[in-house]
Amino acid sequence: MERTERTVNVQGFLNENRFSVYQWMIFIICLLIAFFDGMDTAAIGYIAPSLLDDWGIEKKELAPVLSAALFGLAIGAVTSGPIADKIGRKVVLTVSVLLFAAMCTASSFSQNLTQMTILRFITGLGLGAAMPNAVTLLAEYCPDHKRSLIVNTMYCGFPVGAAAGGFFASWLIPEYGWRTTLLWCGLLPLALGVLMIFLLPQSATYLVVKKKPAEQVRKILRRINPHADLDHAAFVVTENKAAAKSDNPMAMVLGSHFRAGSILLWISYFSGLIIFYAMINWMPVLFREANMPPELGPRISGLFALGGLGAIASGWLMDRFNGNKLIAFLSFLTAVSVACIGWSLGQGLGMLIAVVLFAGVMQNTAQTSLPALAAKFYPTECRTTGVSWMLGIGRLGAIAGTFLTGQLLAWQLDYVTIFVILAIPSLVLTAALLLKQKLYGDS
Repeated sequence: MERTERTVNVQGFLNENRFSVYQWMIFIICLLIAFFDGMDTAAIGYIAPSLLDDWGIEKKELAPVLSAALFGLAIGAVTSGPIADKIGRKVVLTVSVLLFAAMCTASSFSQNLTQMTILRFITGLGLGAAMPNAVTLLAEYCPDHKRSLIVNTMYCGFPVGAAAGGFFASWLIPEYGWRTTLLWCGLLPLALGVLMIFLLPQSATYLVVKKKPAEQVRKILRRINPHADLDHAAFVVTENKAAAKSDNPMAMVLGSHFRAGSILLWISYFSGLIIFYAMINWMPVLFREANMPPELGPRISGLFALGGLGAIASGWLMDRFNGNKLIAFLSFLTAVSVACIGWSLGQGLGMLIAVVLFAGVMQNTAQTSLPALAAKFYPTECRTTGVSWMLGIGRLGAIAGTFLTGQLLAWQLDYVTIFVILAIPSLVLTAALLLKQKLYGDS
């Protein structure tokens, strides 16, 4: 029997030691996952105009294929969280990356809309499972005083990937076609998934909570600080969460303490994704109908997604100030700027780019900050479930945004009215986070 001489709090260990090369490796892997997740999620929007021409279909026929991955994203996120809280983050995260990479590669060989819709749905299952597990795994390797900054910076990979996909598609599609675009969007994360099998560790915090052998935890912590005195130590995790413990992570997320906050986080993420996916999926089509050059639609849409880089500054502020109030303020500014996009279409290209970029910075900064807010809100026992349910249920907002914009176009509303309507969800997000602040304070 192993002799124990002292107790080591894993989170205290992370707080007291410098952010190591080992933790940077975990960060880079999670950043690349977010990057490829964003690129693959947005890819269908960028190739949509090409599908219209290549397959001779109407715009309304695009709605199912645009939304197929989003349904998969919702299901993948909601189901993966409880599984990861039971068997660990690494296995679920690695399988999810390999799944969405393989299916995105396969979708490049689609011969019709039905095949594309089925493959995009399966792609979405992997995409949906990847992000909440990446957020949770990285959060559990972060010191408390830098967690929001590090997680937000990682999550910026998603909008950067979506933006890169736009610039990539605008160059690749005219030269090589939409199939080559999807092929590269699949092969690159496939290589990453293979590397993850060998490089990615399990969460040390999770191992302690699940009462795994101390030697597994000791081996990981020594990768962070090889000189730490960890011989014969017993490892613990202490969290200041006022909630009864349960073996069922779903019961904890929906328990009396976390229930209201969970619902408000769901509403917040749902509302933000209505806007994001309405813009990413439909702006190339909208701008083409507004008689803009065809290559400008993906590029300007890419600028909107690129605004997520603002989440780095937001993460720094969240580590120092009230996260609920900060994100609520950013969301209010999003509502104002999105409402102005339709007006800016008639004010020249410079004004349009400025308004879209500002709206993208505000919306993406708020949206990419929500996973860090959720990771802080939940304890280890249900953290992946809490984050994944917010991301999964929020994905229904992506579906709603895609169909809403299609319906607004079907009603033949003018562009000014369409963008004013699309601004309303940001006001809902603002109200939800202010209510969460009132109920829970800065948590």
